[in-house]
Amino acid sequence: MTEVDKPIARPELHSEITCPECGHRKREAMPEDACQFFYECEGCGVVLRPKPGDCCVFCSYGSVPCPPIQLDGRPSGAGGCCAG
Repeated sequence: MTEVDKPIARPELHSEITCPECGHRKREAMPEDACQFFYECEGCGVVLRPKPGDCCVFCSYGSVPCPPIQLDGRPSGAGGCCAG
């Protein structure tokens, strides 16, 4: 298969965020080209922020990392999509 024949990779655009405080889960749409730094849990109201080394709340608390990380092929915690 040549480079031309390879299908274009499409990132998953939804992720289920799990609150580490109360365990509340919600499926959320992710921005395709940006990091989401804050997320307010609907269960307990805590504002989640990325863990050290992660670029966004989806990489820290989601079932799927953010689209920029998916497309780049780096695992969460590997500098993040905003690290350059």
